[in-house]
Amino acid sequence: MTPLAVSGPPIDFAGLSPLAALVGGTCVVLLAGLLPGRAIRVAGVPLLTLLTIAAFAGLSIWQLGESKSIIAGALRVDDLALLLNLLFAVAAAACVVLSWRGLAPEEAGHGEYHALLLSSVVGMVVLAGAQNLVALFLGLELLSIPLYVLCATELRRETSLESGLKYLIIGSLGSATLLYGLALIYGAAGDTDFSAIADAVGTKDIVGDPLMLTGIGLVVVGLGFKASVAPFHQWTPDVYEGAPTPITAFMAVATKAAAFGVILRFFDVALIDAQLDWAPALAALAAVTIVVGNVGALGQSSLKRLLAYSSVAQAGYLLVGVVVGTRLGLQATVFYLAVYLAMNLAAFAVIVARERETDLGDDISAMAGIGATRPWLAWPMTLAMLSLAGIPATAGFVGKIYLIDAAVDGEYAWLGIVLVVGSMISLAYYLRVIAAMWMREAPATQALVPRPAMAGGSPEADAEEDVEHEGGKHEGAEDEEAARSGAEPGVGRKRSTPEVTAVAVLFGAASLFFGIIPSPLFDLARDAGAAIGLV
Repeated sequence: MTPLAVSGPPIDFAGLSPLAALVGGTCVVLLAGLLPGRAIRVAGVPLLTLLTIAAFAGLSIWQLGESKSIIAGALRVDDLALLLNLLFAVAAAACVVLSWRGLAPEEAGHGEYHALLLSSVVGMVVLAGAQNLVALFLGLELLSIPLYVLCATELRRETSLESGLKYLIIGSLGSATLLYGLALIYGAAGDTDFSAIADAVGTKDIVGDPLMLTGIGLVVVGLGFKASVAPFHQWTPDVYEGAPTPITAFMAVATKAAAFGVILRFFDVALIDAQLDWAPALAALAAVTIVVGNVGALGQSSLKRLLAYSSVAQAGYLLVGVVVGTRLGLQATVFYLAVYLAMNLAAFAVIVARERETDLGDDISAMAGIGATRPWLAWPMTLAMLSLAGIPATAGFVGKIYLIDAAVDGEYAWLGIVLVVGSMISLAYYLRVIAAMWMREAPATQALVPRPAMAGGSPEADAEEDVEHEGGKHEGAEDEEAARSGAEPGVGRKRSTPEVTAVAVLFGAASLFFGIIPSPLFDLARDAGAAIGLV
């Protein structure tokens, strides 16, 4: 009797290669963090993380132009997913550089910190490429769970622990709501694949089914939590303020890109035939989000809270491109996600630098007078604020014009007007930051508290310990005192931050460059828009 030949499912190793590089690199980084030797942990682990990100980005670039499904159709490899992969890679690399010599990797463990960061990127890749309800939920959870931990990695600071706990509780609520919505959509359509759901919506006329309508509503709420869409944004200011600033920067740009990536794919593929039913609701959410985000930012003195409310408003702008359900809207959304990454990373890099140089933390007073004393920080922050406000000759201006064009073309001109009004309101708080840098004098610096000698230690040992601290190790007694007083540990020690300044300058220049020469991003956005096949 001839034995039965058993063959496994075909595996597209080329399409899977970016994800495989990330997963393999995550394991290597985690194991490297267990090796003895401080130099390996402090310098080797971040370097391995950057190499993993570079491999992931290179393989994603290699696959540009492809359009195929992998893993039994669960994930899509196309220009939309691959462009988002590049945004995730840039955000993660910037986070690694901003975290170098920071407190969070030191206290949480370098291997664990960087492995969690890469794990979150794995979730983002799965989420952005998902074309199946199951893959969508798995990607969202794989993205979120590492971030819950990363928000709480500054273990000596109560606000960091509070940030992780709040994000865990509210994120779990959002995930549960999303899961219920996906289950109801599956019940109404009878399938989990986006294409099959689209066929059911188009041929079986299930749009009016209460099961389907309820499912869509719950999905909007669940994804709204992740994208910081009002009124599901309440967690954003507290979590952004409490988390380590490099993690806040990563969350602000990469998580939003992943959330809007799956929103575009879900609504413009699975539910495109029901666009007349869900678009008015999303348009109303977009208008509310723009108003709430901009008004909420007006009274903030914490820069991280100000940028949190700003990110809420930006989510409203991005929803404008989703609402219209056209290729132009998709292209405008992808373009704005790219420029949003540049201007936010520039702003957060400056905040990281000032947290390390002053004892003022992320308060707006830390920006006072740096136009004269720290121009290499003042100019990137100025360009970031102008770009976020949508001033001409910046990338943010081009992105908003693109979104307004999409809104008018999709017969939502009133939403374009709301976008313009929101941008006008935002000038009040963006220009306040610029005025602090260029029109106010720097406050008198507070005297630094000398670190007491360690019990039983010699002066030589203390000197060696100080050298170690210069490489990023926390200053024990000072940090405990700072934590008890409610300040961020380590902010009272002035440290050179050339790598942080370099990140600020790079992304500040990008905000200006793509405002003057936007054509490279236009081309990438056009290719991403063609990937879904909308008219």
